[in-house]
Amino acid sequence: MVVAIEAPLTVQSGSDEVASAGKKFVELLAKEDFAGAVGQFDDTMRTALPEPKLKETWQTLQSQAGPFQMQLGTKATKLAGYDVALVTCQFKQMALDAKVVFDAKGQVAGLFFVPSHPAANASEPPPYARTNAFREREFIVGGGEWRLPGTLTLPTTGGPWPAVVLVHGSGPNDRDETIGANKPFRDLAWGLASKGVAVLRYEKRTKAYAEKLQAAGLGQFTVQEETIDDALSAVAQLRATDGLDPKRIFIVGHSLGGMLAPRIGQADPKLAGLIILAGATRPLEDLMVEQTRYLISLHGQPSSESQAKLDELLAEVAKVKKLTPGDSSSTALLLHAPPSYWLDLREHDTLTIAKELRQPLLILQGGRDYQVTEVDFNRWKESLAGHANVTFKLYPKLNHLFIAGEGRSTPDEYEEPGHIAEGVVTDIAEWIGAR
Repeated sequence: MVVAIEAPLTVQSGSDEVASAGKKFVELLAKEDFAGAVGQFDDTMRTALPEPKLKETWQTLQSQAGPFQMQLGTKATKLAGYDVALVTCQFKQMALDAKVVFDAKGQVAGLFFVPSHPAANASEPPPYARTNAFREREFIVGGGEWRLPGTLTLPTTGGPWPAVVLVHGSGPNDRDETIGANKPFRDLAWGLASKGVAVLRYEKRTKAYAEKLQAAGLGQFTVQEETIDDALSAVAQLRATDGLDPKRIFIVGHSLGGMLAPRIGQADPKLAGLIILAGATRPLEDLMVEQTRYLISLHGQPSSESQAKLDELLAEVAKVKKLTPGDSSSTALLLHAPPSYWLDLREHDTLTIAKELRQPLLILQGGRDYQVTEVDFNRWKESLAGHANVTFKLYPKLNHLFIAGEGRSTPDEYEEPGHIAEGVVTDIAEWIGAR
C-alpha cells in the first residue's frame, strides 16, 4: 500500500461510515468469510493477499494471540489522505488493533494488526508536563459565524506571562492537531505552560465548520480564511486577556502554519516573534508530488496502482501550474482546493515576506521529516543568512511531528503514541524567555 499526503484543504468527514466499514470488514474475518473480505480489496491487495494467504494470515494471528473473541470498539481517522478504521479486537491472550485502510473508492488498500494502545495511553501527558503547574479554560476564538472553540492553557504561578498562538498544518485539524495516536499541539501547550508560557490552541475552521463550508461551496476560499484571519483574531484576543503580557504574544506555526507564519507576522507587526516548525518554503503542490514519490519508494518498485495514482496527481498538479488570475472565480476543485487557493499561495512567497520582517524568528526542523524536508530548512537558512534576529535548529532524529524515531519515517509511525521531544519544548521556551 502507498499513501499520499493529505491535500492542503480537506473538509470531508465521513468518519462514521469509515468506522462502520472497518467494523464490517473485521466481522468478515471473524466469520472466516475470506472470499468476502478479499472481495473488498483493491487490485494491489488482491495480488499481495489472495484468499488462501489471507486465511493463513488470520490463522497465524490467532495461533499467536489466541482465538478471536469480540470487537471492543472502532474509531476512524485520516492518515496521509486515506481513511483508516482502527478496530480494537479482543483475542483470548491480548487486544490488537486491526488497522483497515480505505482508498477513495472505499476499497481496502491496506490491512495491519498492531498492539492496541488503550485510550488512556493516548491521553497521558508528556513526561516534561507538570500538570500542577498550569490550568486550562475554554476560550472562543473570533466572533460571528466563524467562532472557534479553543483551550487556553495558563501557568499557575507568576505572570504576566508571554503567550503563543498555535497555528495548524494542512487539513481539518482539531485544537490538539491530532494526527494518528499523537497530539502535538497538546504536548506543546502542556510543556510550554509548565515553563511559564501561556498557550492558545483552537479548532481549525475547516474542522469546526466542515459541513458549512461544503454546503456553501469553497468559491474564493484561500489560506486567509482557512488560517490567517483566525490566527490574527486569536492574537488580538490574547492581548486583551488578563494575566498575559500584551507585548509578548508569539505565533507558533507547524507545517502549513509555519509556511504562513511570515504572512501573519506581516499582518501584525506587533507580534513579539514567530516560531516556525517544519515550515514549507516550496509550492505545496510540489511537496505533494515529492512526498508521494517518497512513499512509493518505501515499497521498492511502484505497483501499477501506485504509478496510476502518481500519474493522476501529476496531471492535477499540471493544472494547478497552468492557473491564471482569470481562473480565480472558478469553483472547480484542484487537489481538493479551488483555483483561488492556489493562486493566493503563488502570489505570496513566504521567503520574500520573511526577509522583510522585523520580528525575531525561530526556525526548527526535524531531520527525519519526509513531508517538509531539510531542503526547505536550508532554503530558510540561505534566504535569511545574515539576519541577526533569526535562529535555526535541526533535530536529526525527529519526524514531521517532532517526535523521535529511527530510520526512514513513514505514515505508520504516526499511529504509534509519542510526544514532541522535550528539547523542542525547552528550546522554544528559552527562546521566548530571552525576548
